[in-house]
Amino acid sequence: MDVVELSRLQFAATALYHFLFVPLTLGLSIILGIMETVYVMTGREIWRDIVKFWGVLFGINFAMGVATGITMEFQFGTNWAYYSQYVGDIFGAPLAIEGLMAFFLEATLVGLFFFGWNKLSRVQHLGVTWGLAMGTNLSALWILIANGWMQNPTGAAFNVDTMRMEVTDFMAVLFNPVAQDKFVHTVSAGYVVGSVFVLAISAWYLLKGRHVELARRSMTVAASFGLASALSVVVLGDESGYTAGEHQKMKIAAIEAMWETEPAPASFTLFGLPNLKDHKTEYEIKIPWALGLIVTRSTDQEVSGIHQLVDHAKLRIDDGLIAYRALQQIKAAPKDEAARITFEEHAGNLGYALLLKRVRSDIENATPDDIQMAADSTIPDVPVLFWSFRIMVGLGFYFIALFALAFYFSAKSRLDKYRSFLWVCFLTLPLPWIAAELGWIVAEYGRQPWVIEGVLPTHLGVSSTSVGNVWFSLMGFVVFYSSLLIADLYLLQKYIRLGPDATLGHAVATPSNAALQAGE
Repeated sequence: MDVVELSRLQFAATALYHFLFVPLTLGLSIILGIMETVYVMTGREIWRDIVKFWGVLFGINFAMGVATGITMEFQFGTNWAYYSQYVGDIFGAPLAIEGLMAFFLEATLVGLFFFGWNKLSRVQHLGVTWGLAMGTNLSALWILIANGWMQNPTGAAFNVDTMRMEVTDFMAVLFNPVAQDKFVHTVSAGYVVGSVFVLAISAWYLLKGRHVELARRSMTVAASFGLASALSVVVLGDESGYTAGEHQKMKIAAIEAMWETEPAPASFTLFGLPNLKDHKTEYEIKIPWALGLIVTRSTDQEVSGIHQLVDHAKLRIDDGLIAYRALQQIKAAPKDEAARITFEEHAGNLGYALLLKRVRSDIENATPDDIQMAADSTIPDVPVLFWSFRIMVGLGFYFIALFALAFYFSAKSRLDKYRSFLWVCFLTLPLPWIAAELGWIVAEYGRQPWVIEGVLPTHLGVSSTSVGNVWFSLMGFVVFYSSLLIADLYLLQKYIRLGPDATLGHAVATPSNAALQAGE
């Protein structure tokens, strides 16, 4: 493995570790706001105890999320120095604002949440809780604005004088449709994670006959909020598919393992076995029209296949070479107006010409075989995307069914009557994390070989460092992050086992569990 692959592996590992904590923080923050709103409206002390209990688990997870997130931003300087230099003017602003949100706004509100119960009025503390929830979500917004720009680099242009990408329209960066879709889809997935977490732990309490009133109320909130969130994930995922169909056609084709363009409207492959050797999908089960309706919102527009997109990439590489040659002329003669005009006419495809840097250094002399190889490199790993997407979507529909049942049982006051359902809820606990991680893999793996879609190939963004240095830091991060994950799991299970009596410092009054025992 070279520096490029190792740097990608390191960033992927740290991102996936970090994303174990982020969705739960997003979900629990809103759930805490809902629960405390009920407390303020009803004045019942049990709801205050419920908020405090889940707040302890939120605090543990929040701390771990901050600890794992800090090092990710440092990697842009250590492992991706050229990337940072090339697009720092655009990428740096959202990251800076996110840092202010995470380390100032959120940190302040977290302190007020935990230490302000006896110093603030009910309404004031409720405002702090909702402020914390909004701050957590705004922090995610700015990260996803930065990430969305990498997927759809709008509002920026290449400056031939500075040899960097620079902002031309910050509002276009801010309201990038890909970023907005990624934000609402990602935070909704986080709400599902938080809801399943509360549902599963509450189900465990009911199975054990402990803290029954806390568990019932918590499950009711989780079921209601979780059902709305799971439905939102599907709807917003559909919108993400539409924007990807506009801006990342190769990602869509790879997700579908669609090698050839189908007649409109294209079918969605519910199941199949991608065959990379023969470039086809075997044993297909298809849903007619579904892909065309999702990706194009029409019945007469085609969804391009992988082979056609590779052919289009070859044309863009040829055109990008014209821009690259003009850029070399500008470097030699900065006042060459003819070269500047030529560059501006073809600048949109410069990134495609840079794909050739992976094949040969003197790309001006690229052969047709070199261009074919560079165009073929625009195909991401088809099986990884194909299966990751389908497992993620399957889990999404499973969560809808689970929350719908929980909501029904909650409405009928029968949550603790079906132990088999409680076991299903408890055993579901790890599944939303799997779905969230797979979603991140689809989003990030699907845009390879680009670190910035159509602008900067991944292999050009790395720092000038050695393989040994990256191996050393990678192993260090794996050991450190694994330690944090173990600590997080230990603390969470410790306080879950202790229950609210220990975390609150007083016994939580609960009625007899005779009804639960009879239900067994």
